[in-house]
Amino acid sequence: MARIVIGGFQHETNTFAPTKADYRAFERGGGFPPLTSGDSLFSAMEGVNIAIAGFIEKARADGHALLPTTWCAAPPSAHVTEETYERIAGAIVEQLKAHLPVDAVYLCLHGAMVTEHFDDGEGELLRRVRDVVGPEIPIVGSLDLHTNGTRLMFDSADALVAFRTYPHVDMAVTGGRAYALMKRLLTGERFAKAFRQLPFLIPLSWQTTFMEPGRTLYERVGALEGGDVLSVSFNAGFPAADIADCGPTVLAYGTESEAVERAADAMVDAIAQAEHDFAGVLHEADDAVAEAIVLSQGADKPVVIADTQDNPGAGGDSNTTGMLRALVAADAQNAALGLLFDPAAAEAAHEAGVGAEITLALGGQSKVPGDAPFEATFTVESLPEGKFTCTGPFYSGARMDLSPMATLRIGGVRVVVGSKKVQMADRMIFRHAGVVPEDAAILVVKSSAHFRADFEPYAHAVLVAESPGPMIADPGKLPWKNLRSGMRVSGGDPLG
Repeated sequence: MARIVIGGFQHETNTFAPTKADYRAFERGGGFPPLTSGDSLFSAMEGVNIAIAGFIEKARADGHALLPTTWCAAPPSAHVTEETYERIAGAIVEQLKAHLPVDAVYLCLHGAMVTEHFDDGEGELLRRVRDVVGPEIPIVGSLDLHTNGTRLMFDSADALVAFRTYPHVDMAVTGGRAYALMKRLLTGERFAKAFRQLPFLIPLSWQTTFMEPGRTLYERVGALEGGDVLSVSFNAGFPAADIADCGPTVLAYGTESEAVERAADAMVDAIAQAEHDFAGVLHEADDAVAEAIVLSQGADKPVVIADTQDNPGAGGDSNTTGMLRALVAADAQNAALGLLFDPAAAEAAHEAGVGAEITLALGGQSKVPGDAPFEATFTVESLPEGKFTCTGPFYSGARMDLSPMATLRIGGVRVVVGSKKVQMADRMIFRHAGVVPEDAAILVVKSSAHFRADFEPYAHAVLVAESPGPMIADPGKLPWKNLRSGMRVSGGDPLG
């Protein structure tokens, strides 16, 4: 029986976003469990699709003693504040010290954290953990597919394992894969390692494994494993972090150096050959609604429009109003939009009551050019409790608290309003608000790709809209200053 310290610190940082992540953001947690420390970590993760949950399940089955530190995650946003990072990272390190001596450390990480004082939040945390346990104690981490991998992260850990699906339906599975590597390291084995960075950024909406080339590339990841190659990861990167290490990476681990290097090179070659295939159609808001109305005629399933540039899963605040304006202007019928983050509007709806007519300046606090509050009179259709458990593949088992919530109607459009930011990636959010998503003609979801896991199987068509918002869909339009020399958007010219 080994003594394994576990913990996690997750944030996906959009350095161009309007709102920073403070300590309260991690206490709230967004769509994932709130900050938790000690033994409460185990109950918080039970039944949730999170990597640490998969690791716990596999390690406990083998009888190991798991020693908890702290786990937390905040919704994607701008930088993690220095005070917040030091408070949380400091707690993890001090809790680790209190557990010494230990046999191994597992950390549930994201891989794209930028703080006010570090471009590489995960690398710095791993470095501090390594300083505590020394060079011989195994350190294993799980990573998000959107990791912006760094040399410091790679050098500080014995193994790092990333998700293979986007939407991330394999988070808990990835934790299990991390444990499989940990199990070998606990016998005294050490791995040959390979690290590669690619010279282009992949737009977030076209990274999804629901379409090509992502589907085939991630099949290739698994096919490269076997024999002397124990693990291969392709991190597609998070293309909204203005740091030198922004971009895709490949990680490989195994028992024989040449085999590991060959596997890494083969994966890089496959990604490079697919560079020009990371592409799709972006619709202006009005055009997306017009096409959705046409497509929905006679359809027995909804047309889903992704409001990708206000995705709270990528740094948006989920409060822009461009898509709502387009729906109302087009007199869209049987349409619903969610989730719009506006606590003041939700509170006003509760004060007015179901059936009331209220005049609001809804949303529009993003300060993004082209966005503004939407001033209109709405009918309060329902006032859901706001507390429920998600059932879709991505948020599976996540216990949401979005209270107070309200469903507002204007014409043929319903707007689901919440008091916490969460990506519209689960149909249960609509259902809880009184909207039956399968019966709608048009659904607008503030998400880039995670919605696909629970919505696309029930959609007549999916469109991606480029309405004003903080998460620019085309990385070539961002004001980059710190990228590596020669970096480009997939299939395009060098940036900067």
